[in-house]
Amino acid sequence: MGKRIVVALGGNALGNNLPEQMIAVKRTSKAIADLIEEGNQVVIAHGNGPQVGMIQAAMTELTRSDPKKYIPCPLSVCVAMSQGYIGYDLQNGLREELLDRGIRKGVSTVLTQVQVDPNDPAFQNPTKPIGAFMTQEEAQKMVAERDYQVVEDAGRGWRRVVASPKPVSIVEIDSIRDMVDAGLVVVACGGGGIPVFTTEGNHLKGAAAVIDKDFASECMAEMLDADFLIILTAVEKVAIHFGKPNQQWLDTITVSQAKQYCDEGHFAPGSMLPKVQAAMAFAASKPGRRALITLLEKARDGIQGRTGTIIVND
Repeated sequence: MGKRIVVALGGNALGNNLPEQMIAVKRTSKAIADLIEEGNQVVIAHGNGPQVGMIQAAMTELTRSDPKKYIPCPLSVCVAMSQGYIGYDLQNGLREELLDRGIRKGVSTVLTQVQVDPNDPAFQNPTKPIGAFMTQEEAQKMVAERDYQVVEDAGRGWRRVVASPKPVSIVEIDSIRDMVDAGLVVVACGGGGIPVFTTEGNHLKGAAAVIDKDFASECMAEMLDADFLIILTAVEKVAIHFGKPNQQWLDTITVSQAKQYCDEGHFAPGSMLPKVQAAMAFAASKPGRRALITLLEKARDGIQGRTGTIIVND
């Protein structure tokens, strides 16, 4: 029996711009097709750091060119744009790879909204820089006119900073589940999802925030009752004492061991730490669930226990 797997693609699986993305997607599609060919149900999530930054920068330049005609595009809309064009490349690349292998299976992208808590403490301490650099005058104008929060970035100019709240639930989860049950390969929760919260009635309002794609992937994996969460990164295994003479690569570890390593400060915030934390949360959420952190090209071997770092419950 195949497994239900959520795969969280890292930035190296997509490149830094459109030409790089089109090349990277071919390699990414081969690795994902390997999992599908072995009978697994696969749902794909991905980051969007370079892509949403590019969109934000373009929107900023457009506003600068004619501020009376154009206004800055809300961040939630920019995330939706990035989901659309990344999903477009991923679903076409994967469809082509599957057909080349004689596999007829639908692939579809879901523009995914992810609910966050407007009272999440992250909103009181925005830390994620986004968009283009601004002069101090431009930054002060954005603060006055749009209530932006800005920081000076190492002498290079001023940038907007936004919150990174934790995901609460996936708005389109029923649609995603129905598509997976019907045998489709689904691309969802791109860029961590479009951050939204409920206001009056049933209205969903976009939040000025970015959601970590690893935490969003973990949330989706739980809600889909997945067997495996695969978090793909730039190294084959997780290490403690990374880059030091006593560096140690980790094979299979328990949630308790992973927590100890996190508490000891072995993993960098904004890099390996959220990946390990998301893997821990998934492995601990239900008996039998496992999480894997490894390279894109090693995903199939990792599922079979031959490489990567696997996190299991105690």
